[in-house]
Amino acid sequence: MSNLTGTGRAGLAAFACLLLVGTFLGLSLILAKLADQAGAPRLTFLMVGIGGAGLILTGLTALARQPMPINRRTLEYGLVSGFLLAAPTALGFLAVRHVGAGYLSMSFAFPVLFTWIIATVMRLERVRLPRLTGVALGLAGGLLLAAAKAGNASASPGWALLVLAMPMMLAAGNVYRSLRWPANTSPLFLAGLMEIGAALMLVPCVLLLEPGRGGELLATRETVQLLWIEVGVFAVLYSFYFVLQKMAGPVYLSQIGTVAAVVGTLIAILALGETPPPFLGLAVLLVAGGTLLFHRGART
Repeated sequence: MSNLTGTGRAGLAAFACLLLVGTFLGLSLILAKLADQAGAPRLTFLMVGIGGAGLILTGLTALARQPMPINRRTLEYGLVSGFLLAAPTALGFLAVRHVGAGYLSMSFAFPVLFTWIIATVMRLERVRLPRLTGVALGLAGGLLLAAAKAGNASASPGWALLVLAMPMMLAAGNVYRSLRWPANTSPLFLAGLMEIGAALMLVPCVLLLEPGRGGELLATRETVQLLWIEVGVFAVLYSFYFVLQKMAGPVYLSQIGTVAAVVGTLIAILALGETPPPFLGLAVLLVAGGTLLFHRGART
């Protein structure tokens, strides 16, 4: 599914939406880091944040009287897309202590490549040299940024192998949502269904790994504020996420990972006072150049 022509208002809208979604994804990761530093249980914070956003989007769909059918197809869509969102996210939360943030962030540079390969094999995407070059440049920028973050951190071999499954699941989710998009259904409603599905998939993980820690989300004013902000960020992020998916297709959407990596790093430097990683400027140029080239490649 791709309605993007690469020209005129549709192309500009998709590009603006890509930057917006990538920025909010970067913000969501910064908020998760702040919540962890504040002592909030990570998986519980994620489950409540993403589930709350899903309920808000579902409510907004109803208020706007947009199509929101509840049937076998939409329930399947919500649960499967929710699983393909929750599984890699939860894996990342659990793996970060074993492999380090740098190695973990490196894995998020790969979904765009895997999505492009899957979409090309399934003939959802034509092989175009400008778009392939754009994918390669964005991937190079993401890898450069991640390698700079990794430093000298060593990774546990078992967890390192598990982390490699993350970009594959994210890529599968990108393609699945396009292939199984239910007809006559609001993107806003589908976004809410996916978030609710992701929250449901996280319940067993929370019960197993963080039992009885839900109250810690309300223990301090800081964690409560961070949770509300995260709910709002998730609501905006995934509402436009589905708009971008419908507008431009799975490969274009998958670029949000590299955009988020750059935006998240810049926020961490400017707002949190973190030390800039080496080659940051070059990484930003590669990602920006790759994104622009991919965008222009839709015209060929």
